Amino acid sequence: MLKGKKIVIGVTGSIAAFKVPALIRLFKKEGAEIKVMMTKAATDFVTPLTLSTLSENPVIIEPFDPVDGSWNSHVDLGRWADLYLLAPVSANTLAKMAGGIADNFFLTACLSAKCPVFFAPAMDLDMYKHPATMKNIQILQSYGNQLIEPSVGELASGLCGAGRMEEPENIFGLVKSYFENKTGPLSGKRVLVTAGPTHEAIDPVRYIGNHSSGLMGFSLAEQAAEAGAIVTLISGPTDLKLAGSSIERINVTSAAEMHHECLAASKESDIIIMAAAVADFRPVSTSSQKIKKSGNSFLLELIPTKDILTEISANRKPGQVIAGFALETENEIDHATEKLVKKNLDLIILNSMREEGSGFKTPTNKVSILFKSGQIKHYPLKSKKEVACDIIEAISSMI
Repeated sequence: MLKGKKIVIGVTGSIAAFKVPALIRLFKKEGAEIKVMMTKAATDFVTPLTLSTLSENPVIIEPFDPVDGSWNSHVDLGRWADLYLLAPVSANTLAKMAGGIADNFFLTACLSAKCPVFFAPAMDLDMYKHPATMKNIQILQSYGNQLIEPSVGELASGLCGAGRMEEPENIFGLVKSYFENKTGPLSGKRVLVTAGPTHEAIDPVRYIGNHSSGLMGFSLAEQAAEAGAIVTLISGPTDLKLAGSSIERINVTSAAEMHHECLAASKESDIIIMAAAVADFRPVSTSSQKIKKSGNSFLLELIPTKDILTEISANRKPGQVIAGFALETENEIDHATEKLVKKNLDLIILNSMREEGSGFKTPTNKVSILFKSGQIKHYPLKSKKEVACDIIEAISSMI
């Protein structure tokens, strides 16, 4: 169940940090991939060398290396992880997390996490029972974080009571149980969805764009999350908001920005659904000032944008499922089939501008799904949420 799961273990300044090596061993024995981040205070209780040796990955403490300036990206770490396990968490770090403070790498990484976060407090009895600590725990739980309650036992101060970090075997069991009980056909799969239009600037006030609202892509992202997937949505300009708070949303404007973000996110994705209406052309140059109206005509020279789908497909990893969209106005099946083959896709979703209630800026869509095998499934007009369910079901059947 834990084989291949990506888990970040975060360690703060508490004597309970001596339990972390045993915790790492348990996860590694089950085949999990482990990365460790620490606060500076944590290094007083357990050495980074010990944890890096056991995890088989460098331990991250600082946001950058002071010698060569190389950067440790808290955002990339958040994208990588299937789960954050913060153990032990001191009263100080607990308070900072609750307040959204980000004055070290550990805290910035916590703010960037889109995956589930489990936290195991460890501190003296009176500190744990203090109203401020209790309130901070409630705040973190209200954000959706999972509390691993401290056990009652002998504390470092000599007192006996609540505040002792739960034992490694029990923490391991809770995390393993979480993954075992996580349901859905795409449970644990990483899904990348693109949505909306792109805007290719002509000058500071004008752009080349299209009528895409982004609703189809947003519906797909939400349904993939409902199916248990870890979802990243890369969206062009749109006013839409996500219903799923667990979905990582990356906003872009241009095709070039969409290209950059998609290539980065696709490397870690198991399923890629390219629903965005990316511009095929962009201006050769963009004026830094508003272009004034003069003469009887204006010539705008355009060049092709990069073909994101073709590039991702050409560099796909084994087992990756890639789906594209085809919005057609004539010879729909022929053109969609040609795109399916040319871009080496596993399936393509066809919708026609000639169908009433289908296409851009409508709450409904009527699609056909063409599979690499040659199979074609036709669907009646439905809401885009229902269409998204059909598409996710079709993709799930291929996993």
